[in-house]
Amino acid sequence: MDERKTALIFKAFCDENRIRILKMLRSGEKCACKLLEELNVTQPTLSHHMKILCDSGVVVGRKEGKWMHYSISGEGAKIAKDLLKELTSTDCGCRKEKG
Repeated sequence: MDERKTALIFKAFCDENRIRILKMLRSGEKCACKLLEELNVTQPTLSHHMKILCDSGVVVGRKEGKWMHYSISGEGAKIAKDLLKELTSTDCGCRKEKG
């Protein structure tokens, strides 16, 4: 995965409000109205955070009537988890030659 996409994924985890949103979504899909209530932020602020989360692929949204409903993407979460594991692995498959 290229560095740009990697940065988009990890940007999703770099804000306290986005972490709160992810924690709320762990129990299942939530309407934006519910997220607004719980977070006590403005609608434009929530939209900003949801765009970052959705751009990362970790969260997906679906429109129902006038409201968006958000949930954690199983596939996106797996990609983020695997990427973190890969980036923090000290075994890159490289072997130092003895000299």
